[in-house]
Amino acid sequence: MVFEDKMITNGEPEEEEEEEEEQDLVDPLETVREKCEQSEHCVHAGERLEACESRVGSRSETTEDCTEELFDFLHARDHCVAHNVFQSMK
Repeated sequence: MVFEDKMITNGEPEEEEEEEEEQDLVDPLETVREKCEQSEHCVHAGERLEACESRVGSRSETTEDCTEELFDFLHARDHCVAHNVFQSMK
């Protein structure tokens, strides 16, 4: 019985330890994106996107979509991220 217990515990690491290690990892890109979304240019583009979404959502029939506003927001955020992402990496 003791021999069997040792064989079981001497095998691969337990799953609980692996899960804890995975939870500690943080994607630096997500962190930089969150910071960039709070910059002045991104906030302005985000406000325009939200205004468009509420305008389009309030109408029952419209051909308007918010593609341009979405692309403007993503462009502003990605421009900020491009300048900051490598500073946060080791």
